[in-house]
Amino acid sequence: MQKIIPFLWFDGNAEEAMNFYLSVFKQSKKIGIMPGPDGKVMGVQFELEGMRFHGLNGGSQFTFNESISFFVQSDTQEEIDYYWNSLTSNGGNESMCGWLKDRFGVSWQIVPPVLGELLSSNDRAKANRVMQAMLQMKKIVIADLLQAANDM
Repeated sequence: MQKIIPFLWFDGNAEEAMNFYLSVFKQSKKIGIMPGPDGKVMGVQFELEGMRFHGLNGGSQFTFNESISFFVQSDTQEEIDYYWNSLTSNGGNESMCGWLKDRFGVSWQIVPPVLGELLSSNDRAKANRVMQAMLQMKKIVIADLLQAANDM
């Protein structure tokens, strides 16, 4: 059983957000919908890639910001492109260095493991070239990281 569960506060669109995330992540499932006293959806429970989430239709007094994000490890460029395009669709926003916001304002990082490997290289000049390349990117492009790592 997952001990820590992210709890997301939405402004009346928790069910819409849940359905969107279920459509993006292939290993996902709806766990439940909790009605409020007025019969409208008060909360949702769902699972994405084995991680459980709770969503609440809490109102407009709180909004998402970049201080919390979800890190999606993506092994291939095809996977990076898929998550990037899916999560920025219909009103999402691209940011820098693999970060984006989806249309609900939730921040995501779409990052390949190779980025961490290259940045932690003992060859500090190589790691710096990779860092400089990444700082120029919105969506991470693995081929560009590898080229920066190999440039002399």
